[in-house]
Amino acid sequence: MTYRNSIWTLAALALSSTALSVPASADEGMWTFDGFPAEQVRETYGWAPDDAWLQHARESAVRLTGGCSASFVSGQGLILTNHHCVASCLFDNSTDAADLLEGGYVAATREEEKRCPGQQAEVVTSITDVTGRVQSAYAGMNGEALTRARDGAIAAIEAENCTDTATTRCQVVTLFGGGQYKLYKYRKYSDVRLVWAPEDRAATFGGDPDNFNFPRYSLDASFLRAYENGRPVQPQSHLQWNPRAPEEGELTFVVGNPGSTSRLYTQSQLAFEREVRLPITVATLSELRGRLISAMNVSEERAREGGDLLSGVENSLKVYIGRTTALNDPEFTAKLAAAEQELRSRSAGNTDIGDPWSTVDNAVRTYRELYLPARFITPSGELFGYAQSLVLAAKERAKPDAERLPGYTQSALPLLEKQVLDEKPIYPWLDELQLSWSLSKAREYLGADDADTKLLLGTESPEQLAERLVSGSRLADADYRRQLWEGGLAAIEASDDPMIQYALRLEPRQRALRQQLNESYQGPLTEAGGRLADARFAAYGDTLYPDATFTLRISYGQVKGWVERGEQVPFQTTMGGTFDRATGNPPFDLAPAFAAHRAQIDPSVTYDFVTTNDIIGGNSGSPVIDRAGSVIGAAFDGNIHSLGGNYGYDPNLNRTVVVSTAAVQEALEAIYPAPALLAELKGG
Repeated sequence: MTYRNSIWTLAALALSSTALSVPASADEGMWTFDGFPAEQVRETYGWAPDDAWLQHARESAVRLTGGCSASFVSGQGLILTNHHCVASCLFDNSTDAADLLEGGYVAATREEEKRCPGQQAEVVTSITDVTGRVQSAYAGMNGEALTRARDGAIAAIEAENCTDTATTRCQVVTLFGGGQYKLYKYRKYSDVRLVWAPEDRAATFGGDPDNFNFPRYSLDASFLRAYENGRPVQPQSHLQWNPRAPEEGELTFVVGNPGSTSRLYTQSQLAFEREVRLPITVATLSELRGRLISAMNVSEERAREGGDLLSGVENSLKVYIGRTTALNDPEFTAKLAAAEQELRSRSAGNTDIGDPWSTVDNAVRTYRELYLPARFITPSGELFGYAQSLVLAAKERAKPDAERLPGYTQSALPLLEKQVLDEKPIYPWLDELQLSWSLSKAREYLGADDADTKLLLGTESPEQLAERLVSGSRLADADYRRQLWEGGLAAIEASDDPMIQYALRLEPRQRALRQQLNESYQGPLTEAGGRLADARFAAYGDTLYPDATFTLRISYGQVKGWVERGEQVPFQTTMGGTFDRATGNPPFDLAPAFAAHRAQIDPSVTYDFVTTNDIIGGNSGSPVIDRAGSVIGAAFDGNIHSLGGNYGYDPNLNRTVVVSTAAVQEALEAIYPAPALLAELKGG
């Protein structure tokens, strides 16, 4: 249930990364594939993968656009990932009569494999440095002019390199806060189907109390399959399934797509996190959690319908509380401050670098004034999300590609179209709850007399407005959304749908705030980021890793426990330990199939294990690969210390939590039998 990107869109309005930290220590780093530190690994472990090994791993790795990672594990498009990465697919395919999230799902035949709405699988085919072209496009510019020129250059590069948008996707990624730009080209598969998933309780045993903790007893694994033209994909490469127990101390690699980190933040950016963004996020998420729990207690139907959102909220809340704790730890923050001071000292007197820290300080100072309106001007909810996407897509498609907003260019539109038009269930009460909550928080933080509050609410209360918009909207109907998408701006403006009209009302203010942020915040950060990157490369060389960007990375480490309060934490658990830990009461109640098949389960099989690999949210589902290049597990969580990993890595305490392939194999044989799937895995 755990290590995925936050689903809460308001909380995603984060500061851009800038270069700060010192070179990586042993096992630290989420490395780009074109910058893998082979010599560093060889010095530490006496062996390092060669180019052929790395290429095979890269070609086998899968990015899921729902915010997770995965890997091909057969020649028939079979994909291994986490259960919590397919929870939304299970949820969207469920009904009151068949709750697939609660009961799990096993497709006996290919025909029974179920489509996952909005999901897309992507495999990196090339990585190209385009830094010179992008930076030259905005050379000498600042503010919004800089961001427009940068975004226009990126749009042109993406369009030129992916003319076949049906099968390819191009994405120019900003690294080192503007110090580098890389073009990632993907082979994409837009038809992704559910193959196998255990019961929810098997994957979430221990619930929120065990989340980001270890020992763990979680079967957080599932299988998907990629299709194209109605047939299973035959990927260029796939990992060999290896259902064996890990060995303590063995070398492991995690290949996946870490979502985002803030390890390269300056002190003023960290202060903003600690003083502004994190307190607001924790307070508002806590209220959303309380509202959800209260509403779900009304009926079993609502409990099912709200379960997926609640899991995501609780996971996000724990993440942000952990980050708050880290940034209030004097010892931890002193190390971050010392790293910045060292880089400043090494850069002193370099006139080419100057003082980018002051530029960042000024940008963050301005951002403090814009943050609240920028955060709260966009309400929450599935229906409003559809409305906003439809309105912006219609307006942006009328412009030349280079002048469009990021996310609405030719290279980005196919995925957005899929996510808007794919059919999925909408629960009005749940959408109304999210919308009224976000509007009430906007009024609370902005004030009742604020112009943005009046724009958001008019004369209505948050509850009245949410009820009127949700009950009157037709956007839950995928056919209606398609009519609006295909009809363009004329259809949007002619629509009498209240949610569409509400999105149209807010759009000018949202656009104005974006322009203000580009002028006084994003533009200056981009310019400063380039100089900070230069400072870092000059001080420490170019064998460095950038902050995470939900693009393909590789980390190295070893199977290893840690010492907690003077006690050694073991590196693994066994399946039999589940029965010892079970209390019979949620969330420590056994999954029904576990209880029913206790006699058939081998209690000695390794269940979950921990490694020193450096990961973050977005790595969920990443294959854990051994030296031989076979997959021995899927990363699904970190320990509690890893929550501070957003800002820095501690090799003594940070751990990745992995479900072993041995446990998945045991489940496929004895708990949720899938003979065809077993044969496919064995045959490769």
